[in-house]
Amino acid sequence: AAELGPKTIFSRSYYERYSSKEFTQTLQKTMASLPPESLCLEVQHLKPEVTRRMERAQWVLNSPDPPGIWHELVGSIKETVFPRGNEFCPSSTKQPRASPAASFLRGLFPILSWGRNYKASKFKNDLMAGLTIASLSIPQSIGYANLAKLDPQYGLYTSVVPPLIYAVMGSSREIAIGPVAVVSLLISSMCQRLVDPVADPVAYRRLVFTVTFFTGTFQAVFGFFRLGFLVDFLSHAAIVGFMGGAAIVIGLQQLKGLLGISKFTTKTDVISVLEAVIRSLHHTEIPYKFRSSTIKVGSHEWYPLNFALGCSFLIFILITRFIGRRNKKFFWLPALAPLLSVILSTLIVYLMKADEHGVKIVKHFRGGLNPSSVNQLQLNGPHVGQAAKIGLICAVVALTEAIAVGQTFASIKGYHLDGNKEMVAMGCMNIVGSLTSCYAATGSFSRTAVNFSAGCQTVVSNIVMAITVLISLELFTRLLYFTPIAILASIILSALPGLIDINEAYNIWKVDKLDFLACFGAFFGVLFSSVETGLLAAVTISFAKILLNSIQPGIEELGRFAGTDIFCDISQYPMAIRIPGILIIRVNAGTLCFANASFIRQR
Repeated sequence: AAELGPKTIFSRSYYERYSSKEFTQTLQKTMASLPPESLCLEVQHLKPEVTRRMERAQWVLNSPDPPGIWHELVGSIKETVFPRGNEFCPSSTKQPRASPAASFLRGLFPILSWGRNYKASKFKNDLMAGLTIASLSIPQSIGYANLAKLDPQYGLYTSVVPPLIYAVMGSSREIAIGPVAVVSLLISSMCQRLVDPVADPVAYRRLVFTVTFFTGTFQAVFGFFRLGFLVDFLSHAAIVGFMGGAAIVIGLQQLKGLLGISKFTTKTDVISVLEAVIRSLHHTEIPYKFRSSTIKVGSHEWYPLNFALGCSFLIFILITRFIGRRNKKFFWLPALAPLLSVILSTLIVYLMKADEHGVKIVKHFRGGLNPSSVNQLQLNGPHVGQAAKIGLICAVVALTEAIAVGQTFASIKGYHLDGNKEMVAMGCMNIVGSLTSCYAATGSFSRTAVNFSAGCQTVVSNIVMAITVLISLELFTRLLYFTPIAILASIILSALPGLIDINEAYNIWKVDKLDFLACFGAFFGVLFSSVETGLLAAVTISFAKILLNSIQPGIEELGRFAGTDIFCDISQYPMAIRIPGILIIRVNAGTLCFANASFIRQR
């Protein structure tokens, strides 16, 4: 090395001459003592492929090994937990480099970063927004707990702890955390197949807490290991169809409370629900026999007063929503309408003693702080496998809805939302929630829209909402004793039109027929079979579309625009000119592989 100099170009003879082990060691020592910029080794005429791998160890200096799986996992966690920014580049800033502990805490708890610059002017807006969404959250939480086959207080518990945890760990400024209709339907429809909530409510409640624990665990794992792409398996078209089908199923489920039906089916498909409603309304044994305000219908009873009361306030809520959309100054009116409905209907039932005439009421439920539910988790129970499966489904659906909601409003405000950090925040809040008598929570689109319209600036609005709900649990639960079940049903029904997006389904039909097939499969799968069937149909059709596009990619013949170097598809641009003697094609596939090689060759 010393006699040849650092810039020698090795020929084949030189390579064979200086390929011994002793020379390699001498070369490495000499090269290590030379400046890095003076090294320029070029190897010509390499030996055949059979010996290339053995020779590589001699002419490549300090060849790095590929990173192991553990290194990859640790790197993913660092990417999620430690924020990127100038604090890691001392040369680009005059500020001192932050310690690893401080960087870790700021990455895991974003409130430590933006909280230092929080001003009183922002708190004024957050206070008003928090009180506004609290007025909407209280009646909705009670209604969604009823949909999940839980006592009303568990819906309010879910509007206290998860929003507080998200406020210190989440990065979305507008999202409102709490129970939602779709996740409540998922839990009730799948958990009641394992445990009957009427026959054994304690075991059912334990199963729900266990499912919530697994939901949070899967969400946190997805975020820490940057597995957010798993959520993308539920395409936008599948979500549109799933939400539409779930909205109709939820609406049909509310007929039990709206009509005051005593016995109802536990199935969720539309045929079973309609059969139960018709059977309850059909006069068989005692036709047209009236007793007080009750109509006796065979072995079932339904109460017209429930229907009249529920429909009246449902119309009231819809009218206020129409006014709020027509005039943005009255955005607070549709937010307050559900709470006003609960207060007025409760007073009507109490003053008129309507509960004695067949109106079903909430009755007493437990108030106070969230009790601990650590001892109620069944991690060694007989249904732990099924609970993990339900938790995985709830985790994917809840993340899909929350990230879609958060990114929608983040794009309006002009800031970026890190999906993986959102998954970590959602997972942690559900894990803590499962230990404090909460069931699975996520971001609500309706409450987030109200929060945005009310002028929220940060997630402090979630803290205000949680404190308001907590005060209600401490002081006002006794006043809700006479709240009619029909009002809770009407509140849930009023929130369902926002889940059905017919215009978006039509746009999907115009853009891509296969995507519309996934939307169609999810919609009718949920509607006529079950929630799991709808999700499975949507994912299967989406996978089939991906495979079809990979196996049979589109192939275009290209031509050149006259006088330019621009080439384009001649079927789309007939004025493009073919080049004589040359066929130029473009394969619309991400990769060429064994799956599509034969198809491309045949084309």
